[in-house]
Amino acid sequence: MATFGSRTCARLDEGATREWLVPDGCGGYAMGTVSGLRTRRYHGLLVVAGANPARRHLGLASLDPVLTLPSGPVRLATHEWADGTIAPRGHELLAGFTLVDGLPRWRWRIGEVVLERELAMVPGRPAVAVVHRLLSGGPVGLALEAIGTWRDGHGERTADGPVPVVQEVAGGVTIEGAYRLRGPGFRRAGAWWRGVRHREEAARGLTETEDLWYAGSFHTELTGPGDTAEVSAWAGDLADEPAPAAAVVEAAHRRNRRFSPLALAADAFVVRTPRGPDVVAGYPWFGAWSRDTMLSYEGLFLTTGRADEGRELLRAYGETLSEGMLANTADTGAAEFNTADGTLWFLHAVDRHVLTTGDTDLAEELRPALLGVIDHHVRGTRYGIGADPADGLLTQGADGEALTWMDARVDGVPITPRRGKAVDVNALWVNALAGFPTYKRLHDMARASFAGRFPSPSGWLHDVVDGPGGDDATLRPNQLLAWSLPNAALRPDPAVLRTIGAALLTPLGLRSQAPGTPGYHGTHRGTPAERDTAYHTGTVWPWLLGPYATAWHRLGVEVTADIDTHLGEYGLGSISETADGDAPHTATGCPFQAWSVAEVLRAAYL
Repeated sequence: MATFGSRTCARLDEGATREWLVPDGCGGYAMGTVSGLRTRRYHGLLVVAGANPARRHLGLASLDPVLTLPSGPVRLATHEWADGTIAPRGHELLAGFTLVDGLPRWRWRIGEVVLERELAMVPGRPAVAVVHRLLSGGPVGLALEAIGTWRDGHGERTADGPVPVVQEVAGGVTIEGAYRLRGPGFRRAGAWWRGVRHREEAARGLTETEDLWYAGSFHTELTGPGDTAEVSAWAGDLADEPAPAAAVVEAAHRRNRRFSPLALAADAFVVRTPRGPDVVAGYPWFGAWSRDTMLSYEGLFLTTGRADEGRELLRAYGETLSEGMLANTADTGAAEFNTADGTLWFLHAVDRHVLTTGDTDLAEELRPALLGVIDHHVRGTRYGIGADPADGLLTQGADGEALTWMDARVDGVPITPRRGKAVDVNALWVNALAGFPTYKRLHDMARASFAGRFPSPSGWLHDVVDGPGGDDATLRPNQLLAWSLPNAALRPDPAVLRTIGAALLTPLGLRSQAPGTPGYHGTHRGTPAERDTAYHTGTVWPWLLGPYATAWHRLGVEVTADIDTHLGEYGLGSISETADGDAPHTATGCPFQAWSVAEVLRAAYL
């Protein structure tokens, strides 16, 4: 539970920087801030995923409450406009905000009148339920203004284009034939709200304004404490009305209470698509990435007791292998096989699944495909990925490509290309080969070569050997995989781990590069190019806490993480994608990131 009082809610530099998320289980969500201000183009009460979770559309942007008191109307919403004006200023009337069982709850107080709002999504379908309840005072009038659009989740819609098609139906309206609103006493309006500003998009160097459509409002009288007003919005089959909003909210509380806090955070990323179970890499802008999915697999599926869903996912991914490789992402609408490590994480995920569950049937079913992966990597596959016959190590690289998890590019130029034999890729390679007796000689060669090639004169491991410029001894965290994977290439060295901890460890995770080294960036913010430049050159990554803690665990030392305090700082109840490398390590990137949660959760059960 996360609770914030009136001071935090009323200060937009605090309340509008803390975000909540309620997923629908199929890639869509409701999302916003503690203060109620929409700070991102992605914020809204009904964000609908397509067949691909990355292809989302924003529908209902906000539902603005207006109380009518004897003294006149009081607007409880908060919006920012193109000129920086904040109006109305409903956040200043908030008595508090609480995240209860993962569901957001606001309370506004105007004298003796206290109004509460709570919302939930319907699991497994794009539908949101919003309940307003009078807790004290009354009678009062309540209007709920429906502010919507229908546009790509990554873009904007403006009044320069066509007016949204709104059709009245029983209890409300449909908008663009894409989603429907239901509630009491609907009164149609119809006007553009021009110049709605998103301050986080401005900070990210992106388009900061859009126009929204005021479709109409719902009206009711709350005569005394306990009276409610319920509004639902849903997409998909518009004739299939969801359960009443209050029932949806109560059911969501009952469901979510079954989870521990981190397990509830993990639950947000496991979704069901028309193709079966999948993983959303991060909210609000990522879809499914094979690397993120497989790296997160153990934490999201095995630690949380979801092995049956995981089995289905692994089988489905196995059917997509091409030339021994998984596609990296379908976010762009086309399969891209530009990853040297995603497929190796797939082998790791299958191995962990079989060893944890005893599912030898799956092992036998997938074995030909997995052997095919090794065979293709031995012979060589896309982007120069292949085993060096001289030492058994895996090399990779192609012009203009960044094939490891450090994959940021600016204007098509990789920031950290790591071309050659990367330490993490080869740790995964040695780990994978250990599971195939047919390749024992190759495994023994690669493991011996790893032990001989990667230690550097500085004491830690090279980040890359045999690169275009020779060997790279930049102090990065990628070497942790050499000690943390089940079939580790090396035994952990406490002196090296202490060196890594001293240079890279922060309360939110490990830096991607040591301060003071050439190219280090201590802040991860600004334009897309500025952020991508810093992405893997100093920015902190919480997921790295998993391999760091595992490496120490192998030595009988338990690492105490400070990440718990982060659960109420940025993406409430979850763990962010990244943070600044320099203190105070302000969180950045996606507020809700799958592998951050998965690896911290996995490490908690070592």
